[in-house]
Amino acid sequence: SIYRVLSPSQTHQPVKTQTTAGILSKTTSTIMHKRMAHTPTMKSSSMKRPIIPTEFGAKVPTNIRQRYLNTFIDECVKFCRSEGAALDEEKLVYERSSSKNIYLNVAVNTLKKLRSKSKEPGLLAKKRAQSHEEVLGGRLAATTSFTVNRMGKQQEEKLTGATLYRKMKLYLMTEEQLQEHGYPRPNPEVSGKAIIYNQPEKKMITDPFTKICCRCGAEYKINVNGNCVRKEECSYHWGRLRRHKVAGGWETSYSCCSGAVGTAGCQVSKQHVQDGRKESLDGYVTTFSKPLPPNGNGGVFALDCEMCYTKQGLELTRVTVIDSELKVIYDTFVKPESKVVDYNTRFSGVTEEDLENTTITLRDVQAVLLSMFSAESILVGHSLESDLLALKVIHSSVVDTAIVFPHRLGLPYKRALKNLMADHLKRIIQDSVGGHDSSEDATACMELMVWKMKEDAKVKR
Repeated sequence: SIYRVLSPSQTHQPVKTQTTAGILSKTTSTIMHKRMAHTPTMKSSSMKRPIIPTEFGAKVPTNIRQRYLNTFIDECVKFCRSEGAALDEEKLVYERSSSKNIYLNVAVNTLKKLRSKSKEPGLLAKKRAQSHEEVLGGRLAATTSFTVNRMGKQQEEKLTGATLYRKMKLYLMTEEQLQEHGYPRPNPEVSGKAIIYNQPEKKMITDPFTKICCRCGAEYKINVNGNCVRKEECSYHWGRLRRHKVAGGWETSYSCCSGAVGTAGCQVSKQHVQDGRKESLDGYVTTFSKPLPPNGNGGVFALDCEMCYTKQGLELTRVTVIDSELKVIYDTFVKPESKVVDYNTRFSGVTEEDLENTTITLRDVQAVLLSMFSAESILVGHSLESDLLALKVIHSSVVDTAIVFPHRLGLPYKRALKNLMADHLKRIIQDSVGGHDSSEDATACMELMVWKMKEDAKVKR
């Protein structure tokens, strides 16, 4: 073999830049610097922080509003350069809230919206850099060791069909509970008539033409046709009474306007109205037994009704039924028997236009429900006795979310469905200025019970 011999100068020239020594000579240190995550140049701390003005008798404490405003600003700086957006969001939350609790619920919802907005694709540059391990395994993957769980995770039982029916039966109200909470019960002496037990004591009035307004508590006179004798405005508080701590004790006020007990009403209507449902106990129908299918599923349904004030009292204007899969299977407006004096739109969401062309009567609704339900069907609702009184239906297989999630002070206090959804499912309902939506309320009751069953199953494991 013939080898070519190169001079030292020829050998050294091309290799010089390729040797380790050559590379080291061009670096100041062989220690690798820690990579620093990119941080936005504009920090929220450098922004002007608006101050919420102190307002005497405000429905929400100023310090709570200020805390949420600061949080909104921290989120808004991720996608805009001024505090105006955060200020507008906080003002909107405050204006939509009639009390501190509602403010907190709406504020949490708004914060979620702002956070989701800050995570939009165009804002990814502001997110801190993540390692490969963090992306694949989560926040603690880079610092935690794992072993394979060969036993496998326990499979969560699906709450549908016969399984849901079987588990829901554990929450059924007893006969004693039905009577205690004022549910209509069958009259053993007269068919088609109901009995209501445990009624609160009321002022006895012997005159059939003298009524007590169920909103403001004033006495008023009616004529033979049920019309008010005098045109008299009804001034009332539409909110509930609530107790809250103040310096030196407790204070009771209305949730609608924070007015103290005894203050003039914050809402004015054209005339006085009555409830009347517990005085008119005729025309009731009772669900009857039907053969169960082979799997034993008698059906689980959620029910909600809306009502308006007529000359005779509260009457049904809308009914909604959903099944266990949260699908609306029956939803209709209902024409009241008597003349409407107040559509109660603030709570019912039903307007005069909704009932204008309605021909469905209470008897039509009762016929549909008797064919849809059996005595074994489970009805879910919130304070369902109110709905059954409006429907004039007697049913015993009931799950009441107001009983499953009781108020800490016990009866007669009951927790609002809106608050239960905010506390347990972190969702805001009944947020529309147009009033309640019966399908939304029925769905909320079913979702609450499914959540409750899953939580109870975790405790039993």
